[in-house]
Amino acid sequence: MNLLTFSFAFFILVVSMTFSASTSGASTHNTDTASASKQKADTVKISNESPLTVPAKTLPLPSASSDELKSAISQYPMPSVDEVINNTPQSIEQWRELIQIRNADQKKKIKKMRKQFDVDVSLEKINGVPVRRLTPKTIAPEFKNKVFIDVHGGAYVFFSGLPSIEESLLIAHRVGITVISIDYSMPPHAPFPAALNDVVSVYSSVAAEHGAQNLFIGGTSAGAGLVLAAVQTLIADKQPLPAAVYAGTPWADLTKTGDTLYTNEGVDRILVTYQGFLEAAANLYAGSESLTHSSISPLYGNFDGFPPTFLISGTRDMFLSDTVRVNRKLRDAQVRTQLEVFEGLSHADYVVAYETPESHSVYQELKQFLLSVCTKSSD
Repeated sequence: MNLLTFSFAFFILVVSMTFSASTSGASTHNTDTASASKQKADTVKISNESPLTVPAKTLPLPSASSDELKSAISQYPMPSVDEVINNTPQSIEQWRELIQIRNADQKKKIKKMRKQFDVDVSLEKINGVPVRRLTPKTIAPEFKNKVFIDVHGGAYVFFSGLPSIEESLLIAHRVGITVISIDYSMPPHAPFPAALNDVVSVYSSVAAEHGAQNLFIGGTSAGAGLVLAAVQTLIADKQPLPAAVYAGTPWADLTKTGDTLYTNEGVDRILVTYQGFLEAAANLYAGSESLTHSSISPLYGNFDGFPPTFLISGTRDMFLSDTVRVNRKLRDAQVRTQLEVFEGLSHADYVVAYETPESHSVYQELKQFLLSVCTKSSD
């Protein structure tokens, strides 16, 4: 299968995040993926002394899920683990070609969504970082003076430009709030810490204008990981924090450590496997830094002092382990959380299959969580 025609749905949102508290400029990452992978000898080691061998089995559609989700799963053939591995870019040029293809596909989806949702979109710059401001026709009264800062997913390599507003459209329309979507810098030309610096810079400026108490920040996949790293940076720098955080199936650990990276391999229709693409994207983003750097994999960072946090995952999500591990770290730090795990959802399926009842439920739950935070802060 030719790399340039390999446009499966398995990376419509992809993973997540983190970056250094450093505000220095990112160095250019111009080595090929194979070389970058060899530099990651410090990846977390897992004992293989007593591995569990599981027999092959046939997995039916999730019978307890909605008919719409089952239809979405049936409509799009899922690539095999080997296909994903064999079609992983092996050079910077191949990455650029794949990025261009995926962004072009995503633009088509965005055009469809903009026809469905009555949301105004305007391009701006904040501290030199391109952002898009999304204003829904109807703003919930409770969110009249609030702003949601959205950080898009895409494995740190996909969806620059207009494709970055996919989930922003859903949040603006379904939650009823003004959204600022950050079009942050990405590899190959801008590896870590460029994206983190962009997010922190935009947040600081918006907080100065609107007041941090009137802000929410969140994202899915790579965006969620980036959000977690950004909040850790804000806490370390003693900056005012947002009222709440949304972490949708966060890529909070870029190493192959979480249990569901193994148990849901070949089951998650979006990510499919860590081997190949995900591992290569992680190394491309990290550049010369360790994958366990706490601003690259925020799961290894400090969660003390976090704002209330809303988390989402699904039973077929390869990042279910990352999500529950983040939730546990937050709970251990005495942070208020709400964790929602949906039956049958693969990674970020609530964004990919956004017309399903499961997707509507995700954003209804998010809205209620944000409203509860507003109510508590006004008491």
